[in-house]
Amino acid sequence: MTECKSKRLEFHALDNREIAAHFDGGDISSDAGGLLLREVEARVGILKRFAGCFTDYRKKKWIEHPVEDLIAQRVYGLCLGYEDLNDHDQLRADPLLAVMVGKTDPKGEHRHEARDRGKALAGKSTLNRLERTRADAGPEERYKKIVMNPEGIDQMMVDSFLDAHRRAPTQIILDMDATDDPIHGHQEGRFFHGYYDCYCYLPLYIFCDEFLLSAQLRSASIDPAKGALTDLKRVVAQIRKRWPRVHILVRGDSGFCRDAIMTWCERQRIDYVFGLAKNARLLKEIKEELQAAETESARTGQMARTFKNLYYRTLEETWSRRRRVVAKAEHLQKGSNPRFIVTSLPQKGFPAQILYEQLYCARGEMENRIKEQQLGLFADRTSTATMRGNQLRLYLSSIAYILMHALRRLALKDTELEHAQCTTIRSKLLKIGAQIQVTVRRVWIRMAEGYPYQDQFQQALDKLNLIPLLC
Repeated sequence: MTECKSKRLEFHALDNREIAAHFDGGDISSDAGGLLLREVEARVGILKRFAGCFTDYRKKKWIEHPVEDLIAQRVYGLCLGYEDLNDHDQLRADPLLAVMVGKTDPKGEHRHEARDRGKALAGKSTLNRLERTRADAGPEERYKKIVMNPEGIDQMMVDSFLDAHRRAPTQIILDMDATDDPIHGHQEGRFFHGYYDCYCYLPLYIFCDEFLLSAQLRSASIDPAKGALTDLKRVVAQIRKRWPRVHILVRGDSGFCRDAIMTWCERQRIDYVFGLAKNARLLKEIKEELQAAETESARTGQMARTFKNLYYRTLEETWSRRRRVVAKAEHLQKGSNPRFIVTSLPQKGFPAQILYEQLYCARGEMENRIKEQQLGLFADRTSTATMRGNQLRLYLSSIAYILMHALRRLALKDTELEHAQCTTIRSKLLKIGAQIQVTVRRVWIRMAEGYPYQDQFQQALDKLNLIPLLC
């Protein structure tokens, strides 16, 4: 048979040399650094545990892609920058990704169907079954019968945080926040949010430092704090079961300043720091401080601020008790900028300025983590039709974040990439061009000789090799 060659690509000449190209280089991948993620998974087992949160009703004798392989393919794809299911119709032929997933036939030469040979991995239609399976699906379903267990996934995410610590810390800070997730179709739960000026979802996140503990997709038609107490109770109960003596501080913006949350924290001996929306009564309390800040700013031409402690309770008695409030009376070049927080922490040991500037404002780091997940790991790709399907997409992005954070925590500690975001890690460590050769005894990965971060890559692999593999 006639061999078809790819079309020759012509570029402008280099001096007297022609520059021409063909897409005929053989098995070449741009993602050879993804092998580091495979090494991380072999030591933390996050993908295996995630896959254990699904029930597969398919007949085993017909399965070429177990749930664990489908999960690994999807999560590794997100880590490597492939945000859409459509990408996997090309990626399924990538032997490097097949090696990462754990396919013993990386080139797909022995697939059941002739049309699938040469493609070791699943295509978009098979992967899509994860998202489109109903909660009540069973063995009688014809195609979509891989059922997600959300409760198991929620528990597994907290367990991965707990397992990352050899011993219980003295104190942990749980950060809660909601963010907008714009949507552009007619997905279930679609709602126009006036503050964000778009149709969106309003997912709820709980972080502890850089560890993601919970990610819950919600419609934007609700109060930002709706469901937060339920989620907080679940996370705290799981933490205290393992670490009964750890001191817990809960932190959030004014959207979570609700009496039910604060009262529960007080009863559970949990401290809290929440933003408090300003009102006429609060502004009256710091009228003199605001005037003094304005005078000082006018004199120096710089920002001026002062802090004040006060005790406050709502007039309608929506608060069950008086609570400590810290007020920031600040004047900027653009005008007055008062802010308030409410806390259970005492004045002794937690002066107003330190409490605000060093403790409350530190919650901004959590917002960076949310942006990292949304922009770098595509948590905002919630474009499937149902809330359940989009919740799974949020889970997939969350597991990708946990895996990337494990890489950062285990392999990049004490390096220049220790605090790098996922996108930087991807571009510097994961995106490496390589030629793949599969033989009977070995899979050869011949990486680009000109790769500029060879020392950092070797250092990361050396750190991982010091950690024993899971049994």
